[in-house]
Amino acid sequence: MTAENNGKGASRRAFLKGAVAAGGAVAGATMGRAAGGPDPLITETQPWATGLGEGVDATPYGMPIRFEDDVIRRNVEWLTADTISSINFTPIHALDGTITPQGCAFERHHSGAIELKKEDYRLMINGLVDRPLVFTYADLERFPRENRVYFCECAANTGMEWAGAQLNGAQFTHGMIHNMEYSGVPLRTLLAEAGLPKDLAGKWIYVEGADASSNGRSIPIDKALDDVLVAFKANGEALRKEHGYPVRLVVPGWEGNMWVKWLRRVEVTDGPVESREETSKYTDTLEDGTSRKWTWEMDAKSVITSPSPQMPITHGPGPLVITGLAWSGRGAITQVDVSIDGGKNWTIARLGAPGQRKAVSRFYLDIDWDGSELLLQSRAHDETGYVQPTKDALREIRGENSIYHNNCIQTWWVKPNGEAENVEVS
Repeated sequence: MTAENNGKGASRRAFLKGAVAAGGAVAGATMGRAAGGPDPLITETQPWATGLGEGVDATPYGMPIRFEDDVIRRNVEWLTADTISSINFTPIHALDGTITPQGCAFERHHSGAIELKKEDYRLMINGLVDRPLVFTYADLERFPRENRVYFCECAANTGMEWAGAQLNGAQFTHGMIHNMEYSGVPLRTLLAEAGLPKDLAGKWIYVEGADASSNGRSIPIDKALDDVLVAFKANGEALRKEHGYPVRLVVPGWEGNMWVKWLRRVEVTDGPVESREETSKYTDTLEDGTSRKWTWEMDAKSVITSPSPQMPITHGPGPLVITGLAWSGRGAITQVDVSIDGGKNWTIARLGAPGQRKAVSRFYLDIDWDGSELLLQSRAHDETGYVQPTKDALREIRGENSIYHNNCIQTWWVKPNGEAENVEVS
Protein backbone atom coordinates (compact mmCIF):
# COMPACT_ATOMS: atom_id res chain seq x y z
CA MET A 1 0.00 0.00 0.00
CA THR A 2 1.11 3.56 -0.49
CA ALA A 3 1.85 6.00 2.31
CA GLU A 4 -1.30 7.94 1.44
CA ASN A 5 -3.46 4.85 1.92
CA ASN A 6 -1.99 3.34 5.07
CA GLY A 7 -4.06 5.27 7.60
CA LYS A 8 -1.17 7.44 8.76
CA GLY A 9 -2.09 10.61 6.86
CA ALA A 10 -4.92 11.62 9.20
CA SER A 11 -2.66 11.35 12.26
CA ARG A 12 0.01 13.49 10.61
CA ARG A 13 -2.52 16.15 9.63
CA ALA A 14 -3.92 16.15 13.16
CA PHE A 15 -0.45 16.65 14.64
CA LEU A 16 0.42 19.48 12.27
CA LYS A 17 -2.92 21.19 12.88
CA GLY A 18 -2.48 20.85 16.64
CA ALA A 19 1.06 22.22 16.54
CA VAL A 20 -0.06 25.30 14.66
CA ALA A 21 -2.98 25.87 17.01
CA ALA A 22 -0.68 25.65 20.01
CA GLY A 23 1.83 28.04 18.49
CA GLY A 24 4.38 25.24 18.71
CA ALA A 25 7.54 24.47 16.78
CA VAL A 26 9.15 21.16 15.89
CA ALA A 27 12.67 21.37 17.30
CA GLY A 28 15.34 19.33 19.02
CA ALA A 29 14.09 16.18 20.68
CA THR A 30 10.49 17.39 21.08
CA MET A 31 7.68 17.03 18.57
CA GLY A 32 5.93 20.26 19.49
CA ARG A 33 5.91 22.97 22.15
CA ALA A 34 2.74 22.83 24.18
CA ALA A 35 0.98 26.09 25.02
CA GLY A 36 2.15 27.28 28.42
CA GLY A 37 4.24 30.35 27.89
CA PRO A 38 5.37 32.73 25.19
CA ASP A 39 8.12 31.70 22.81
CA PRO A 40 10.76 34.49 22.89
CA LEU A 41 11.74 33.68 19.30
CA ILE A 42 8.26 34.83 18.34
CA THR A 43 7.40 37.45 20.95
CA GLU A 44 10.75 39.25 21.27
CA THR A 45 12.66 41.18 18.62
CA GLN A 46 15.71 39.20 17.54
CA PRO A 47 19.15 40.58 16.54
CA TRP A 48 18.65 39.77 12.86
CA ALA A 49 15.62 42.07 12.77
CA THR A 50 17.26 45.11 14.39
CA GLY A 51 19.68 46.21 11.68
CA LEU A 52 20.65 45.98 8.07
CA GLY A 53 21.88 42.78 6.47
CA GLU A 54 24.61 42.39 3.86
CA GLY A 55 24.34 44.28 0.60
CA VAL A 56 24.52 42.66 -2.80
CA ASP A 57 28.15 43.76 -3.21
CA ALA A 58 29.14 41.49 -0.32
CA THR A 59 28.15 38.35 -2.24
CA PRO A 60 28.99 38.76 -5.95
CA TYR A 61 28.80 34.97 -6.24
CA GLY A 62 26.35 33.48 -3.76
CA MET A 63 27.68 30.87 -1.36
CA PRO A 64 25.83 28.67 1.16
CA ILE A 65 25.09 30.36 4.49
CA ARG A 66 27.55 29.49 7.26
CA PHE A 67 24.90 27.49 9.12
CA GLU A 68 25.15 24.90 6.32
CA ASP A 69 28.94 24.66 6.31
CA ASP A 70 28.81 20.94 7.11
CA VAL A 71 27.17 20.18 3.75
CA ILE A 72 30.43 19.49 1.92
CA ARG A 73 32.22 16.80 -0.04
CA ARG A 74 34.21 14.45 2.15
CA ASN A 75 36.71 11.70 1.57
CA VAL A 76 37.84 8.64 3.51
CA GLU A 77 41.48 8.90 4.59
CA TRP A 78 42.36 5.23 4.24
CA LEU A 79 40.57 5.06 0.89
CA THR A 80 41.90 8.28 -0.70
CA ALA A 81 45.21 8.87 1.03
CA ASP A 82 46.68 10.13 -2.24
CA THR A 83 44.95 13.46 -2.84
CA ILE A 84 46.24 13.68 -6.41
CA SER A 85 44.57 10.46 -7.52
CA SER A 86 41.55 10.71 -5.30
CA ILE A 87 37.80 10.61 -4.94
CA ASN A 88 35.37 12.41 -2.71
CA PHE A 89 31.74 11.94 -1.83
CA THR A 90 28.57 13.99 -2.32
CA PRO A 91 26.75 14.81 0.96
CA ILE A 92 23.61 13.07 -0.29
CA HIS A 93 22.34 12.71 3.28
CA ALA A 94 21.98 16.50 3.60
CA LEU A 95 20.37 17.24 0.23
CA ASP A 96 16.79 17.02 -0.99
CA GLY A 97 15.22 17.01 -4.43
CA THR A 98 17.37 15.50 -7.16
CA ILE A 99 19.75 18.13 -8.58
CA THR A 100 23.24 18.12 -7.05
CA PRO A 101 24.86 21.53 -6.59
CA GLN A 102 28.17 21.60 -8.46
CA GLY A 103 30.02 22.80 -5.39
CA CYS A 104 29.34 19.57 -3.49
CA ALA A 105 29.07 17.10 -6.38
CA PHE A 106 31.40 14.11 -6.11
CA GLU A 107 34.46 14.06 -8.34
CA ARG A 108 37.26 11.69 -9.20
CA HIS A 109 40.52 12.43 -10.94
CA HIS A 110 43.61 10.36 -11.69
CA SER A 111 46.34 12.98 -11.87
CA GLY A 112 44.89 16.10 -10.29
CA ALA A 113 42.38 18.67 -11.54
CA ILE A 114 43.97 20.86 -14.20
CA GLU A 115 43.41 24.49 -15.20
CA LEU A 116 42.64 24.83 -18.91
CA LYS A 117 41.37 28.12 -20.34
CA LYS A 118 38.61 28.19 -22.93
CA GLU A 119 40.96 30.00 -25.30
CA ASP A 120 43.49 27.16 -25.05
CA TYR A 121 40.93 24.40 -25.48
CA ARG A 122 41.04 22.12 -28.54
CA LEU A 123 39.01 19.00 -29.39
CA MET A 124 40.31 16.72 -32.14
CA ILE A 125 38.20 14.18 -33.99
CA ASN A 126 40.33 11.78 -36.02
CA GLY A 127 40.75 8.15 -37.00
CA LEU A 128 38.29 6.54 -39.44
CA VAL A 129 36.60 9.79 -40.48
CA ASP A 130 36.41 11.59 -43.81
CA ARG A 131 37.77 14.87 -42.49
CA PRO A 132 39.83 14.97 -39.30
CA LEU A 133 38.77 18.13 -37.48
CA VAL A 134 39.86 20.28 -34.56
CA PHE A 135 37.27 22.33 -32.70
CA THR A 136 37.86 25.30 -30.41
CA TYR A 137 35.58 26.08 -27.50
CA ALA A 138 34.03 28.88 -29.56
CA ASP A 139 33.36 26.39 -32.36
CA LEU A 140 31.42 24.13 -30.00
CA GLU A 141 29.22 27.02 -28.88
CA ARG A 142 28.04 27.50 -32.47
CA PHE A 143 26.48 24.03 -32.73
CA PRO A 144 22.87 23.32 -31.71
CA ARG A 145 22.91 22.23 -28.09
CA GLU A 146 20.76 20.17 -25.76
CA ASN A 147 19.97 20.27 -22.03
CA ARG A 148 19.68 16.91 -20.29
CA VAL A 149 19.56 15.78 -16.64
CA TYR A 150 21.69 12.70 -15.99
CA PHE A 151 23.35 11.01 -13.03
CA CYS A 152 27.07 10.26 -13.00
CA GLU A 153 28.03 7.36 -10.71
CA CYS A 154 31.48 5.95 -10.09
CA ALA A 155 31.64 2.21 -10.77
CA ALA A 156 33.20 1.86 -7.31
CA ASN A 157 30.25 3.45 -5.52
CA THR A 158 29.36 1.11 -2.61
CA GLY A 159 32.42 -0.92 -3.59
CA MET A 160 33.79 -1.15 -0.05
CA GLU A 161 30.65 -2.98 1.07
CA TRP A 162 31.12 -6.25 -0.86
CA ALA A 163 32.70 -8.09 2.09
CA GLY A 164 30.56 -6.50 4.79
CA ALA A 165 29.22 -3.27 6.22
CA GLN A 166 32.20 -0.92 6.50
CA LEU A 167 31.51 2.76 5.86
CA ASN A 168 29.02 4.36 8.24
CA GLY A 169 27.03 6.92 6.34
CA ALA A 170 25.06 7.36 3.11
CA GLN A 171 27.64 9.92 1.97
CA PHE A 172 30.39 7.30 2.18
CA THR A 173 28.54 4.18 1.03
CA HIS A 174 26.64 5.80 -1.85
CA GLY A 175 28.01 9.32 -2.31
CA MET A 176 30.10 8.68 -5.43
CA ILE A 177 27.22 10.04 -7.48
CA HIS A 178 25.85 13.32 -8.68
CA ASN A 179 22.83 14.31 -10.75
CA MET A 180 23.05 17.49 -12.80
CA GLU A 181 21.58 19.21 -15.82
CA TYR A 182 24.19 19.19 -18.58
CA SER A 183 24.24 21.52 -21.57
CA GLY A 184 26.24 20.61 -24.65
CA VAL A 185 26.44 19.29 -28.18
CA PRO A 186 25.48 15.69 -29.01
CA LEU A 187 28.64 13.79 -29.94
CA ARG A 188 26.86 12.40 -33.00
CA THR A 189 26.64 15.97 -34.36
CA LEU A 190 30.42 16.43 -34.21
CA LEU A 191 31.09 12.97 -35.62
CA ALA A 192 28.74 13.71 -38.52
CA GLU A 193 30.65 16.92 -39.18
CA ALA A 194 33.85 14.88 -39.53
CA GLY A 195 32.14 12.23 -41.67
CA LEU A 196 31.70 8.65 -40.52
CA PRO A 197 32.28 5.47 -42.55
CA LYS A 198 29.21 4.11 -44.33
CA ASP A 199 29.70 0.74 -42.68
CA LEU A 200 29.70 1.24 -38.90
CA ALA A 201 29.65 -2.46 -38.00
CA GLY A 202 32.23 -3.17 -35.31
CA LYS A 203 33.31 0.46 -35.04
CA TRP A 204 34.21 2.08 -31.73
CA ILE A 205 35.48 5.44 -30.54
CA TYR A 206 38.39 6.08 -28.20
CA VAL A 207 38.16 9.18 -26.01
CA GLU A 208 40.86 10.80 -23.91
CA GLY A 209 41.32 13.84 -21.70
CA ALA A 210 43.88 16.65 -21.66
CA ASP A 211 45.17 15.89 -18.15
CA ALA A 212 48.35 13.90 -17.53
CA SER A 213 46.48 10.62 -17.01
CA SER A 214 44.37 11.10 -20.20
CA ASN A 215 42.04 8.41 -18.78
CA GLY A 216 41.41 6.91 -22.22
CA ARG A 217 38.29 4.77 -22.70
CA SER A 218 36.75 2.88 -25.61
CA ILE A 219 33.03 3.27 -26.37
CA PRO A 220 30.99 1.31 -28.95
CA ILE A 221 29.85 3.50 -31.84
CA ASP A 222 26.17 2.73 -31.17
CA LYS A 223 26.41 4.38 -27.76
CA ALA A 224 28.45 7.29 -29.13
CA LEU A 225 25.71 8.02 -31.66
CA ASP A 226 22.89 7.61 -29.15
CA ASP A 227 22.88 9.98 -26.17
CA VAL A 228 26.51 10.95 -25.48
CA LEU A 229 27.02 14.71 -24.97
CA VAL A 230 30.06 16.92 -25.29
CA ALA A 231 29.12 19.18 -22.37
CA PHE A 232 30.37 22.61 -21.32
CA LYS A 233 27.75 23.67 -18.78
CA ALA A 234 26.26 22.00 -15.69
CA ASN A 235 23.25 23.32 -13.76
CA GLY A 236 23.30 26.38 -15.99
CA GLU A 237 26.87 27.51 -15.32
CA ALA A 238 30.33 26.62 -16.55
CA LEU A 239 31.74 23.30 -15.42
CA ARG A 240 33.83 23.48 -12.27
CA LYS A 241 37.54 22.84 -12.67
CA GLU A 242 37.30 19.49 -10.92
CA HIS A 243 34.42 18.46 -13.21
CA GLY A 244 36.44 18.95 -16.39
CA TYR A 245 36.27 22.64 -17.24
CA PRO A 246 35.88 23.73 -19.93
CA VAL A 247 34.53 20.58 -21.68
CA ARG A 248 33.77 17.05 -20.58
CA LEU A 249 32.09 13.97 -22.00
CA VAL A 250 28.71 12.85 -20.64
CA VAL A 251 27.92 9.16 -21.17
CA PRO A 252 24.41 8.71 -19.72
CA GLY A 253 23.75 5.63 -17.63
CA TRP A 254 27.32 4.33 -17.92
CA GLU A 255 30.03 4.27 -15.26
CA GLY A 256 31.61 7.59 -14.39
CA ASN A 257 35.10 6.59 -15.52
CA MET A 258 33.87 6.88 -19.10
CA TRP A 259 32.75 10.49 -18.60
CA VAL A 260 36.17 11.75 -19.66
CA LYS A 261 37.00 15.22 -18.33
CA TRP A 262 38.98 17.92 -20.15
CA LEU A 263 38.01 16.06 -23.33
CA ARG A 264 40.65 16.58 -26.02
CA ARG A 265 40.33 13.76 -28.56
CA VAL A 266 37.76 11.40 -30.07
CA GLU A 267 39.18 8.76 -32.40
CA VAL A 268 36.99 6.50 -34.53
CA THR A 269 38.50 3.00 -34.53
CA ASP A 270 37.95 -0.52 -35.82
CA GLY A 271 37.67 -1.90 -32.30
CA PRO A 272 38.32 -1.21 -28.61
CA VAL A 273 41.76 0.10 -27.70
CA GLU A 274 41.99 -2.08 -24.54
CA SER A 275 43.54 0.73 -22.50
CA ARG A 276 44.69 0.51 -18.89
CA GLU A 277 41.39 1.89 -17.58
CA GLU A 278 39.36 -0.86 -19.27
CA THR A 279 41.60 -3.88 -18.70
CA SER A 280 43.61 -3.79 -15.49
CA LYS A 281 41.10 -1.30 -14.04
CA TYR A 282 37.30 -1.03 -14.10
CA THR A 283 36.73 -4.73 -14.64
CA ASP A 284 34.75 -6.91 -12.25
CA THR A 285 36.76 -9.63 -10.51
CA LEU A 286 34.66 -12.70 -9.74
CA GLU A 287 35.05 -15.26 -6.97
CA ASP A 288 37.16 -17.60 -9.14
CA GLY A 289 39.63 -14.82 -10.00
CA THR A 290 38.43 -14.18 -13.55
CA SER A 291 37.27 -10.69 -14.46
CA ARG A 292 34.37 -9.38 -16.49
CA LYS A 293 34.93 -6.36 -18.70
CA TRP A 294 32.66 -4.06 -20.69
CA THR A 295 30.22 -3.84 -17.76
CA TRP A 296 29.46 -0.20 -18.48
CA GLU A 297 25.80 0.22 -17.52
CA MET A 298 24.90 1.11 -13.95
CA ASP A 299 22.07 -1.14 -12.75
CA ALA A 300 19.08 0.10 -10.76
CA LYS A 301 20.02 1.18 -7.27
CA SER A 302 18.67 3.16 -4.33
CA VAL A 303 19.55 4.30 -0.85
CA ILE A 304 17.68 5.90 2.04
CA THR A 305 19.43 9.16 2.84
CA SER A 306 17.38 10.07 5.91
CA PRO A 307 17.22 8.64 8.49
CA SER A 308 20.77 7.37 8.11
CA PRO A 309 23.98 7.40 10.15
CA GLN A 310 24.70 11.05 9.32
CA MET A 311 21.04 12.03 9.62
CA PRO A 312 19.77 10.51 12.87
CA ILE A 313 16.23 11.02 14.10
CA THR A 314 16.36 13.97 16.50
CA HIS A 315 12.78 13.94 17.73
CA GLY A 316 10.62 11.56 19.67
CA PRO A 317 7.87 9.24 18.39
CA GLY A 318 5.48 10.70 15.84
CA PRO A 319 5.53 11.76 12.19
CA LEU A 320 8.73 10.79 10.37
CA VAL A 321 9.71 11.40 6.75
CA ILE A 322 11.81 8.61 5.24
CA THR A 323 13.49 9.77 2.04
CA GLY A 324 16.16 8.70 -0.40
CA LEU A 325 17.42 8.47 -3.97
CA ALA A 326 16.98 5.91 -6.73
CA TRP A 327 18.50 5.66 -10.21
CA SER A 328 19.11 3.31 -13.12
CA GLY A 329 21.48 3.44 -16.07
CA ARG A 330 19.02 1.42 -18.15
CA GLY A 331 16.09 3.81 -17.99
CA ALA A 332 13.68 5.56 -15.65
CA ILE A 333 12.83 4.57 -12.09
CA THR A 334 9.21 3.42 -11.98
CA GLN A 335 8.83 2.39 -8.33
CA VAL A 336 10.68 2.34 -5.03
CA ASP A 337 9.71 0.07 -2.14
CA VAL A 338 10.66 0.82 1.45
CA SER A 339 10.93 -1.66 4.32
CA ILE A 340 11.19 -0.73 7.98
CA ASP A 341 11.73 -4.32 9.18
CA GLY A 342 14.75 -5.47 7.17
CA GLY A 343 12.92 -6.65 4.07
CA LYS A 344 10.13 -8.72 5.65
CA ASN A 345 7.45 -6.29 4.50
CA TRP A 346 7.54 -3.59 1.82
CA THR A 347 5.54 -0.42 1.20
CA ILE A 348 5.51 1.49 -2.09
CA ALA A 349 7.07 4.91 -1.54
CA ARG A 350 5.95 8.13 -3.22
CA LEU A 351 8.15 9.43 -6.03
CA GLY A 352 8.78 13.17 -5.79
CA ALA A 353 8.27 13.39 -9.57
CA PRO A 354 7.88 10.90 -12.42
CA GLY A 355 11.15 9.13 -13.11
CA GLN A 356 13.43 10.47 -15.85
CA ARG A 357 15.60 8.18 -17.96
CA LYS A 358 19.12 7.80 -16.56
CA ALA A 359 18.50 10.45 -13.92
CA VAL A 360 18.07 10.29 -10.16
CA SER A 361 14.58 10.08 -8.63
CA ARG A 362 13.67 11.20 -5.11
CA PHE A 363 11.32 9.05 -3.04
CA TYR A 364 9.45 9.64 0.23
CA LEU A 365 7.59 7.51 2.73
CA ASP A 366 5.74 9.29 5.55
CA ILE A 367 5.17 7.16 8.65
CA ASP A 368 4.26 7.56 12.29
CA TRP A 369 7.29 6.29 14.17
CA ASP A 370 6.49 4.59 17.48
CA GLY A 371 10.02 4.95 18.86
CA SER A 372 11.05 1.34 18.26
CA GLU A 373 14.09 0.25 16.27
CA LEU A 374 13.92 0.21 12.47
CA LEU A 375 15.79 -1.78 9.83
CA LEU A 376 15.43 0.57 6.89
CA GLN A 377 15.84 -0.63 3.30
CA SER A 378 14.85 0.63 -0.13
CA ARG A 379 14.40 -1.34 -3.34
CA ALA A 380 14.33 0.28 -6.80
CA HIS A 381 12.47 -0.86 -9.92
CA ASP A 382 13.23 0.51 -13.38
CA GLU A 383 11.31 0.63 -16.64
CA THR A 384 12.97 -2.57 -17.94
CA GLY A 385 11.39 -4.54 -15.07
CA TYR A 386 14.70 -4.92 -13.23
CA VAL A 387 14.45 -5.01 -9.42
CA GLN A 388 17.37 -4.03 -7.17
CA PRO A 389 18.87 -7.19 -5.60
CA THR A 390 20.04 -8.03 -2.11
CA LYS A 391 23.73 -8.20 -1.34
CA ASP A 392 23.47 -11.97 -0.78
CA ALA A 393 21.98 -12.42 -4.26
CA LEU A 394 24.88 -10.49 -5.79
CA ARG A 395 27.46 -12.44 -3.79
CA GLU A 396 26.07 -15.76 -5.01
CA ILE A 397 27.11 -14.76 -8.53
CA ARG A 398 30.00 -12.36 -7.98
CA GLY A 399 31.62 -13.40 -4.69
CA GLU A 400 33.36 -10.76 -2.56
CA ASN A 401 36.46 -9.95 -4.63
CA SER A 402 34.98 -7.18 -6.73
CA ILE A 403 35.19 -3.43 -6.24
CA TYR A 404 32.76 -2.28 -8.89
CA HIS A 405 29.03 -2.34 -9.69
CA ASN A 406 27.67 -3.13 -6.24
CA ASN A 407 24.00 -2.10 -6.48
CA CYS A 408 22.82 -4.06 -3.44
CA ILE A 409 19.97 -3.16 -1.10
CA GLN A 410 21.38 -1.10 1.80
CA THR A 411 20.28 -1.52 5.43
CA TRP A 412 20.34 1.12 8.17
CA TRP A 413 19.67 -0.01 11.74
CA VAL A 414 17.89 2.88 13.46
CA LYS A 415 17.99 2.53 17.22
CA PRO A 416 15.26 3.72 19.61
CA ASN A 417 17.38 6.79 20.41
CA GLY A 418 17.30 7.76 16.72
CA GLU A 419 20.95 6.97 15.92
CA ALA A 420 21.63 4.79 12.88
CA GLU A 421 24.32 2.33 11.82
CA ASN A 422 25.31 0.53 8.63
CA VAL A 423 24.45 -3.17 9.06
CA GLU A 424 23.67 -6.31 7.10
CA VAL A 425 20.64 -8.54 7.62
CA SER A 426 20.10 -12.08 6.40
